Amino acid sequence: MKIGIPGAAGRMGQALTRQVAGSDGLALVAATEVAEHPALGRDCGALAGIEPLGVAVGDDAQALFRAADAVLDFTLPGAAAAHAALAAAEGTILVVGTTGLGADGQAALEAAARQTAVVQAPNMSLAVNLLFRLTEQVAGILDDDYDIEIVEMHHRHKIDAPSGTALGLGRAAARARGVSFDAVAERGRDGVTGARERGRIGFAALRGGDVVGEHSVIFAAEGERLELAVRSANRQTYARGAVLAARWAEGRPPGLYTMADVLGLD
Repeated sequence: MKIGIPGAAGRMGQALTRQVAGSDGLALVAATEVAEHPALGRDCGALAGIEPLGVAVGDDAQALFRAADAVLDFTLPGAAAAHAALAAAEGTILVVGTTGLGADGQAALEAAARQTAVVQAPNMSLAVNLLFRLTEQVAGILDDDYDIEIVEMHHRHKIDAPSGTALGLGRAAARARGVSFDAVAERGRDGVTGARERGRIGFAALRGGDVVGEHSVIFAAEGERLELAVRSANRQTYARGAVLAARWAEGRPPGLYTMADVLGLD
């Protein structure tokens, strides 16, 4: 299976390169970066700290989609939307781990999914996707005597907050309780806020250092607290999930899929 990686010089791009290179039955055939990036022309294997792979980083996104059977996209929202259009035009499988997409970006993915298989998840980690399901199960069992708070921490360079994973966890909890996520989400508190409103889902976003990703879902009631948590020590956990998603999507009909589909959780 031929794999393409946009944003190959980034931390996640390098993790994807290592994962693809170490996976049987996969071949990295194309890698790109933005125009004038200092990594252009360099071997993507060497960039990722492994043996050279004979694939130089280029800047032609359309050529990447033409060469690949599947593209693993962990770039930026604007780039991901443009890549969705290319995936649709070329019939290339698209695995999207990019977060922070607005309405236009999401619409672009949905349009592409009418032409090809698109797997989208706010987090590709297998453990985190089990956390989504556990959160939904617990929220459906415990009523709103149990306040829900979601705490996440990421490295200082992350540009969106709360993280896409944290929002996904909140949506899972709201879905289980049969309420509108937008109506109950409490994304920040400052000053004299008054007592916590019953039924709200609170978020706290921490940023600092080189933290890859930590997520906790807290169910707090009078007298007890239940916590579910996943802490990712490196980006290979996300890369492993993305490769699994690409393998799963091969031969699938067009559609917008999730990691729940990939893992058989639905």
